[in-house]
Amino acid sequence: MVSVEEFAISTANDIPGFKIVETKGFIYGLTVRSRGAGGQIGAGIKSLFGGEITQYVTMMEESRDEALHRAIEHAKELGANGIVAIRFDSNEISDVMQEILVYGTAVVVEKE
Repeated sequence: MVSVEEFAISTANDIPGFKIVETKGFIYGLTVRSRGAGGQIGAGIKSLFGGEITQYVTMMEESRDEALHRAIEHAKELGANGIVAIRFDSNEISDVMQEILVYGTAVVVEKE
């Protein structure tokens, strides 16, 4: 994950210990992932018996990280060094595809 020292991020409208000095605007990061046929078969078998489907957990963790890093890159392109009001959204596109969206407001912050 990203540390606040590298790039300031908050789900709130502010970042504790930082002062927002400029708002750059809306940013987002998006990825769409699909599990391969082998992973789908393995997950299908696992779902018959119950329990965590680790193939999908791993896929979703990687997808969230990828979308987050794309959002950070988008914010950096605007000249920001932070994101506030950051949110994650996930939607199923089809039986085999999942969309992960990260969005928020790019800001320039200074330590207080």
